[in-house]
Amino acid sequence: MKDIIHGDSDPSLKDSRMGLRDRHRRSIMRLVFGATGLTLVIFAFLQMLNNNVALALFELVAGIIAIFGALRIENSPYLLRWIHGYLIATFSLLIFIIAMPSVSESAFVWVFIMPILSYLLLGRWAGFLLAVPFMLVGGYFYYLQLGALNNAQAMIDLLNPVLCAIFMVMFMHIYETHRAEAQDKLVVMAETDALTGLANRSNFKSTLDRTINEALRSNTTFALVLMDLDHFKVINDTLGHNAGDEVLQHISTLLAERLRGTDFVGRLGGEEFGLILRDVSSPEAFEVVDNLRQRIENSSVTYDTQEVKLTASFGISYWPRDARKLSDLYLMADRRLYSSKRAGRNRVVEYDEISPGSSSAEQDASIIG
Repeated sequence: MKDIIHGDSDPSLKDSRMGLRDRHRRSIMRLVFGATGLTLVIFAFLQMLNNNVALALFELVAGIIAIFGALRIENSPYLLRWIHGYLIATFSLLIFIIAMPSVSESAFVWVFIMPILSYLLLGRWAGFLLAVPFMLVGGYFYYLQLGALNNAQAMIDLLNPVLCAIFMVMFMHIYETHRAEAQDKLVVMAETDALTGLANRSNFKSTLDRTINEALRSNTTFALVLMDLDHFKVINDTLGHNAGDEVLQHISTLLAERLRGTDFVGRLGGEEFGLILRDVSSPEAFEVVDNLRQRIENSSVTYDTQEVKLTASFGISYWPRDARKLSDLYLMADRRLYSSKRAGRNRVVEYDEISPGSSSAEQDASIIG
């Protein structure tokens, strides 16, 4: 049987609509916090020399906080809070500087970094909603500094940064829209089995990880089911791989149709499938799986005028009855699947012995009728 325990998975792919992936955002925030902290400390000393004591103290304190954030952001469970806190505090400081022309007459240029940071770290709509209000406030204070717009030069001085800011927002919005669409396609490719449309091995493993964590928090139970089609090699060798592909697609449809919305199914590789039945007792899980077994046994696939009869073997393990660790839970279900195969196939095994009432599989020669 295929081993799903060590499959690679990146749950942060699902963060595509939130901007960059989680680990990338952490790396950027660590760099941003560090650079911001160093910059603020330097400016604090310069503002002190410029007799802006209040601003200097504010920048010094903010710089120390930013450096602290750079040290903590990598492992913090509150990444979004850190991001929002940083952006709101930084943008507020920039607005304050823009509103005080005595501090710096060129401070308005920092408005252009607002959409870049917001879209990059928060995604399209959250970035837009955060950046644009601050940009409008910054533009208003810049307009007040220009005074009366009674000549062409004043209008040029106003329109240059305003148009630049508008184009910057438009560019970031279009870029983030296309990036999110491309990322969504990558998510589908990374988590979906191309032949059956079910979750792939990596996706199944990460979902099983999350299911265990959820069960721990909510004190619920679930069943892990491993399923393997019987005599699948006979179908491939006799009718070809196209027939085998049709059989796999047929089985995938049966599984997806018969499971509840809270359950999860994936193709683990070849003719092996995995199912996660959430919040079920042992009798309930066995009934669901045995109904699936019977449904598969009663179905068939017609390929090139030949009817292909199907059966499948199942092994079930229960969390936390059988094991509390993912690897142990999987190995238990895998062992019971082997027991089902050795006992004649077309069976459901949920203990370390054959469950009563399951029928025997047909021999290899009768698979194709």
